[in-house]
Amino acid sequence: MAETPAERILSVGGHDIGYPHGHLGNLTEDEATRLEQFKLYITEKGLYKPGPPPSHDDQTLLRFLRARKWSVQDAYGQFKDTEEWRKANQLEVLYDTIDVDAYEKTRSLVRQQAWGIPLYLFQIRHLDSKTVSAYEKTAEATNVSKAQTDGSTPQRLLRLFALYENLTRFAQPLCTEMRDREHAHTPITLSTNIVDVSQVSLRMFWNLKAHMQAASTLATAHYPETLDRIFIIGAPYFFSTVWGWIKRWFDPITVSKIFILSAGEVKSTLEEFIEPRNIPKLYGGELDFEFFARPNLDPKIRDAVTWENGYTEFPEGPAYWVPVDGGRRLACLAVGSKDGKERRETVCTIPVAGFKEEKAATAAAAGAESVDVAIEGVQGLSIADDDKVASEMAEKVAADAREQQEQKPAVAAA
Repeated sequence: MAETPAERILSVGGHDIGYPHGHLGNLTEDEATRLEQFKLYITEKGLYKPGPPPSHDDQTLLRFLRARKWSVQDAYGQFKDTEEWRKANQLEVLYDTIDVDAYEKTRSLVRQQAWGIPLYLFQIRHLDSKTVSAYEKTAEATNVSKAQTDGSTPQRLLRLFALYENLTRFAQPLCTEMRDREHAHTPITLSTNIVDVSQVSLRMFWNLKAHMQAASTLATAHYPETLDRIFIIGAPYFFSTVWGWIKRWFDPITVSKIFILSAGEVKSTLEEFIEPRNIPKLYGGELDFEFFARPNLDPKIRDAVTWENGYTEFPEGPAYWVPVDGGRRLACLAVGSKDGKERRETVCTIPVAGFKEEKAATAAAAGAESVDVAIEGVQGLSIADDDKVASEMAEKVAADAREQQEQKPAVAAA
């Protein structure tokens, strides 16, 4: 049962919306200009600090611009809402302090397997009434982390979004540093999902409907442009009814990224987008896969890792990467809490691909040019209708840029 032929999707602008178009390192001149405009505007609004280091990396900001078709004003609105939502629900505190067992129970609800460029497998049939009921009983517990909430976002969804934090703070940065891939110098900010809906009854879909709708709505609002494609496999005869629900939860571009595959289309379609060695044997590929196993790392990722503190694999629970050794490497920190005690353990390190000693010197030398670029970028803001506002912004940014330029030689000398 195929909703549409499996083909590479084009955006309304005529460009392939998939990686790497519109991503860092593959921007058009207009897109690069809008990124600079966006940074200047959210700096003025107090939502962004240029650094160094910046409060948000460029690839994160680009997700909001792509989601809003490169409208700086619209991207600002979504970015502002997301920052307020994250602050109100203390997402970073949640991820840092969430109970490891609670995190793993949430992960087992939507058990996922990732390898290579983040590739996730969801087998919906495991979400039977017993599994969901057990999760619901513990999901509203308020003692699983130190985070405060806004009171309107259900605890069960906040725990679910700890998994989104894992995608953006662990899986994607790890895969970004693996440079033996196509478009090696473009950061990875997406994931591909295989959703197996075989052996799922209409009743099970109905029981999951409210949960899936709420999760999808929040994910679209606060984690935009983290999806490359979804492949739905094993759709039963009644799936057209379920598809009618799903289409209403997403915007048209997101819907265009969803492929519903018949049995005869699965292998050939997946191979258009995924290397056979990374496709589970169950779907015609070469990967040995067990659904409840720990994440199966690509061998090249495993070879790049230097394990620390007795670790030989990534542990259960949340983790993220931080720069160490002057930015030459990234260290994986296992966080969360276990038996009421917070953990901060270095699991491993990986080299930062393409790190060069001259980066700091290059940045310092580019100081004078950055002043001119900053002024030009502010003056070109299409959202600053008032010339006076644009002028004031230009003067402020120019002053900040000059101050940073004056400080750079001292920093470099130190």
